[in-house]
Amino acid sequence: MSTIAAISTAPANGGIGIIRMSGKKCFEILDEIFIPKQKQNIEDIPGYSIKYGYIIDFNTKQKIDEVLVSFFKTPKSYTTENMCEINSHGGVVIEQKILEQCLLAGAEMAEPGEFTKRAFLNGRIDLSQAEGIIDLINAKTAQEAKASFKQLEGNLSKKIQDIRQELLNIMADIEASIDYPEYDDVPEIVNKNLIEQIKKIEDKLEALEKSFESGKVLKEGIKTVILGKPNAGKSSLLNAILNEERAIVSQIEGTTRDTIEEMVQIQGIPLKLIDTAGIRNTKDEIEKIGVKKALELSNEADLIIGIFDNTKRLRNRGFANTRYS
Repeated sequence: MSTIAAISTAPANGGIGIIRMSGKKCFEILDEIFIPKQKQNIEDIPGYSIKYGYIIDFNTKQKIDEVLVSFFKTPKSYTTENMCEINSHGGVVIEQKILEQCLLAGAEMAEPGEFTKRAFLNGRIDLSQAEGIIDLINAKTAQEAKASFKQLEGNLSKKIQDIRQELLNIMADIEASIDYPEYDDVPEIVNKNLIEQIKKIEDKLEALEKSFESGKVLKEGIKTVILGKPNAGKSSLLNAILNEERAIVSQIEGTTRDTIEEMVQIQGIPLKLIDTAGIRNTKDEIEKIGVKKALELSNEADLIIGIFDNTKRLRNRGFANTRYS
C-alpha cells in the first residue's frame, strides 16, 4: 500500500496541529522535509520517541515551522505500518503547508477514515472497534463517549467471540456424540446439559440485543416530541429547556407550523427535542400539513411531552383524539 498523509486535527486555529503519515516509505518521505535539531539518521530513531526539529520546504529547503515529530515503527503503531505524527503550531495555513510538503515528497492524500481502514485491514482492530472509534469521535455526551470507548477496547468483540467459542464447543460435543455414541455415559443427561448450555447462550444473545437499544439511545438520543394544542406553551417549553429563543413565540395560534429539532443533555442522557405544530382542526392547508406531521412524529416518538393549557376546557380526550377534538 502507498504512504498516505493527512491533517488529523480539526480544521481551525489552535495551539497544536497534527499531520499524520503512514506507510512503508513514511520515514523516507519524512527525511526529505524534516531536519532534527540533533543530527540523527531517521532510520535509527526508535519507535515511541519524539524528536524536535524543523519542517523545511521540499523545493527551496527554507524552514517552515519548528515541530515535534512522534515516531511509531511497524508493527507497533495505529495502522501497524511505519507512522509519524508531525506536531506543528496549530494554524490552518501552516498545517496545509506542511501537508503539501509531505505530498511533494511522495506521500498520497489519505481518504476520509483511511488510517482506521488500514488498522482494520492490517488486523489491529475489528469492525466493531472501528465503529467505536467513530462513535467516540462523534460522541455528544459523556455517557456516549464512555460506551464508545468500551466498544473501542473490544468489549463487544470479546462477548461475541466468547459466545462463538461456546457454540463451537457445543457443536464439537454433538459431533463427538454422533461419531462415538459408545462413549456417551447417559444420552438423556448429555442432551439435557446441551439444552441448558444453549439456553444460557440464548440469554447472552438477548442481553446483547437489548444493549443495542441502549446504545442507540446514547448515540441518537431519545426522540422526544412536544405535543399539544395551539398556544399551549410547546415552543415556550422548548425555549426554556434550551435556555435560548430557538422557537418563535406569539399569542397568535398556529405560529409553529413546521417542526423544530434540537439536541439537549439531561443528566448525561441526550434528548432529541421536537417542537411541533398545534393539534387542531384548521382550514389552512399549510397548517394541516404541520398537524399531520406532528401526529406522525408522535407515533414514532420514544417519549411524548403533552402540554395542556389548564385555563381552557379539555374536550373529549384532548389531542389524543386524532380528529383534534
